[in-house]
Formats: sequence, C-alpha cells, structure tokens
Amino acid sequence: MSKIDFHSHILPGIDDGARNLETSYNMHQMARQQEVDLMLATPHFYASQDRIDNFLKRREEAWVQFHDTVEASEETEPRIILGAEVAFFDGISRARDIEKLTIQGTNLMLLEMPFEVWNSQQIKEVEYLIKERKFQIIIAHLDRFLWIPGNKKWIKELLELPVSIQINADAFDSWMHTRNLVKLFKEGKAHVLGSDCHGAHHRVPNLQDGRDILEKKAGKEVLEQIDRQGEKLLSAILK
Repeated sequence: MSKIDFHSHILPGIDDGARNLETSYNMHQMARQQEVDLMLATPHFYASQDRIDNFLKRREEAWVQFHDTVEASEETEPRIILGAEVAFFDGISRARDIEKLTIQGTNLMLLEMPFEVWNSQQIKEVEYLIKERKFQIIIAHLDRFLWIPGNKKWIKELLELPVSIQINADAFDSWMHTRNLVKLFKEGKAHVLGSDCHGAHHRVPNLQDGRDILEKKAGKEVLEQIDRQGEKLLSAILK
C-alpha cells in the first residue's frame, strides 16, 4: 500500500510554504527519507486574494521549477500530485471554475473551513458542493477546528455529510488531543493524514511522526485502514 501525504506546501514561492527551490528540494528529501510514496502539493487558494487562472499559472511555474530540479537529482520519489488547499468563501458552492482547483485527475477538493464558529449556511454550501457539484470533499486539518468554542454542533453536522477528513500529523504532539483524534480514526470519522508541511526547518515534513504515534495508540490496522482509504480516494490516478 502507498504511504500518502494528503496535505503539503512543498511548491516553491507560491504561498507561505517553501520559500524557494532549495527549501522545496530539502522538504522532498525529508519526505523521501520517511519513505513517503506520494505527496499532494496543495498551495493555499484564497478567492479574496487571487483569481483561479492566475493561481494555476503561478502553480504551474512553481511546479516546473520543482519538477526539473527533482528530475535532475534522479531521486523522484515521493511522486508529487498537484492540487490546492481551497479556503472556504461565501458562495463557493456556485462559483465558476472551482473544479480546476481539485486534485489533478480527480474530483477531490481539499477544503479549508473558516477559522471561526461555523454556521448552517456554510454546512449547506459544503453539502451543495457534494450533492449538486459532485465534488468529493476532503476537509483539511479538522484537528485545528475541533477546539474552537461553539463549533461542536457544526462539526457534528459536517461529519454527517459524506466528507473525508484529513488530520495533521503534528496534531498528535499534544497528549491532551491525541486520545480524541485516535478515537476519530478508530470510529472511521477521520480518514487520512497530512503533514501540512511548510518548510525544511519549521513545520517540516513529519508524516512518519504522526503515523508512529497513531500506530502506537491505535494499532497497525488503523494505519492500514488509512492507507487503503488514501488509495481509494486517489484510485483514478493510481491505476
């Protein structure tokens, strides 16, 4: 089975992730040492700050730089798949061209919910994206929203939708939260892991750290379940 990092900011100079090509390359090497097979490159997309066509142009430029450097090194693993971390915005469910922000070759969208108490309209928009626009939604780093006071009700409603949940590997660094996060995986309410890496010295690729803690607390079968679910989500491009 494939070891997949579902969330990274490894592309150079496009967002608050890797500052330059050297950092990107070093991040790739760190992931390679952890025997990661596949990384989703998911730079931030903010509709309030960027246009989709401009974002895609900048992403392609960053990708070409990165790809050429990795190819020249002949150390091509982990494989990189392009996508975006799409910040929720009002009206997203009816926005034009957002299908261009999905993980390449799939209908998967990594969606970052607002860093505030959610509301019923936001949940309805996510539901519309799924049922009417036919996206498969992956909620980015749910662990970062679990502790927002007043959000419990809306998280419960979100989890009742057919969404996939991505948890950050470093979320297990807090013993206070580990128990609840392990429970989510055991109950099948969390599905995949991501490093959400941003650099080679700060917020580094750390997928293996999260996997090690999860295996210790939940057992090898939970890791195998994560890998199966990851491969299923990406089955269109892993054939």
